[in-house]
Amino acid sequence: MATSSSKDKPERKLQIVFSSDIASSSRSSRGREAASASSKAPAKGNVWQIIALATVPLVLVLGNSMIVPILPTLSRELNISSFQSSLVITLFSVTAGLIIPVAGYLSDRASRKAVLIPALIIYGGAGVLSGFAAVWHSYWLLLCSRAIQGIGAAGTTAIAMALVGDLYKDAEESKALGIIEASNGSGKVISPILGSLLALIVWYAAFFAFPIFCALSLLAVIFLIKEPKREKGPIQLKAYVQKIREVFAKDGRWLIISFWAGAAAMFTLFGVLFFLSNILEDKPYNIEGVWKGMILAIPVFGMVTVAYITGAVIKKNGVLIRWLSNIGLALMAASLCAAIWLNHSLYVFIGLLTVSSIGTGMLLPCLTTMITGVVDKAQRGMITSLYSSLRFLGVAFGPPLFGWLMEISHRTVFITVSSLSFVTFLLVLFFVKPAKQVK
Repeated sequence: MATSSSKDKPERKLQIVFSSDIASSSRSSRGREAASASSKAPAKGNVWQIIALATVPLVLVLGNSMIVPILPTLSRELNISSFQSSLVITLFSVTAGLIIPVAGYLSDRASRKAVLIPALIIYGGAGVLSGFAAVWHSYWLLLCSRAIQGIGAAGTTAIAMALVGDLYKDAEESKALGIIEASNGSGKVISPILGSLLALIVWYAAFFAFPIFCALSLLAVIFLIKEPKREKGPIQLKAYVQKIREVFAKDGRWLIISFWAGAAAMFTLFGVLFFLSNILEDKPYNIEGVWKGMILAIPVFGMVTVAYITGAVIKKNGVLIRWLSNIGLALMAASLCAAIWLNHSLYVFIGLLTVSSIGTGMLLPCLTTMITGVVDKAQRGMITSLYSSLRFLGVAFGPPLFGWLMEISHRTVFITVSSLSFVTFLLVLFFVKPAKQVK
C-alpha cells in the first residue's frame, strides 16, 4: 500500500537554472546598441531637415549679394551716385540688424517657426515690391521696399541658427552649424554669378528672382522641419531679461569680442566685394557681366569651402576652436596688409583677397559654435540674434565706408581693413579662451 500511494503522488523535480553574467552583459550591450542605433536612425532621416534649414541663409544672402554686381548699373539707370546705390544694401542690413533682437525674443517666447515663416513671407513680398520700384525707376520706393525686406530678413538666419541648437547636440550641432555657414557662403558664391546672368536679361531681373527662391525656402521650412516641443512655457519678460544679464555678467567679455569679430569679418567681406565690383568695370580691367560675377565669386568660394570643413572638424573641441579662430584672423590681417602694396596684378590681388576670405571661413563657424553653446535653449534665440544683428550691421556699413575710403585712395582702403583685422586678432587672441570642451 505504501508503495502504491507513493506512486500515486506526483514526482517533484528540482529545476536548476544557470544564468550567465556574460550573456546578460551581452544582451544589455545589444540593447544599448539597439537604443543607440534607434537614436541615430532619425539623424539619417534628417538630411532633408538640414537642407531645409540651409535654404534659409542661402535665400537671405541671395536677396542681398545678387544686387552687388548690378550696383554700378543701378547708379547709371537711376542717375544716382555710387554712395546712394550702396544704400540699397545698407538700409536693408541696418533695418535687419535693428529688428533681429526683437525676432530673437519672439522666437524664444513663441516658437522658431512661428517667427521664421512670416519672416520669409514678408521678405519675399517686399522683394517683389523692390522689383517694381526698379522698373519704375523710383529710388525712394526702392529704399522703402528694401527696408521692409530687412524686417523680414531679421527673422531668418538667426532663428535658423537657434533652431539648429534646438534640434542637434554636440558634434552634430557643430556640423549642422558648419553647413549653415557654408550655405551662407555658398549664397555669396552663387549670388554674383547669378546676379550677372540675370542682368543679361534685364538689369532689374535680380530683384524679381529671389522672391521665387524665397517661396521654395518657405515651403521647405513648413513641410520639412519638425520643431521639438518645449518642455517649459514661455518665460516672463523680466525673468528673460535677467537671464540675458546673467549670461553677459558671466561671459560678457568674450561674447562681446566674438560679436565684434563676426561683425568685422562681414564688414570686410562685403566691403571687399563692393570694392571689386566697382574697380573691375573700370580701366585697365573693363570686366563686366558674367566674367565679373565669376571673379567676385572666387574669394567667397574659398570662404565657403573652409567654413564647411571647419564646421565638420571642430566639433566641440575648444582648443581647436581657439587655434583656428586666431589663425583665421591672422590670415585676414596679413593678406589685407599685403594688398596695400601688391594690388597692381589682378591675379595676385584676387589671391590675397581669397586668403583673407579663407581666414573668414575659419573664424565664423568657430564663433557660431561658441556663441550658440553658451546659453540654454530658452535664451538661445536672443543671443544668436544679437550676434546676427551685429553681423548685419557689419554688412550694412561695409559698402558705404569702402566707397568713402575709395574716394581717398585704394591704399587707404586696405590700410584701414588690415588695421581692423589686426586689432580684432589681438582682442580674440587675449580675451577669447574657450574651455577644452565647448558646451
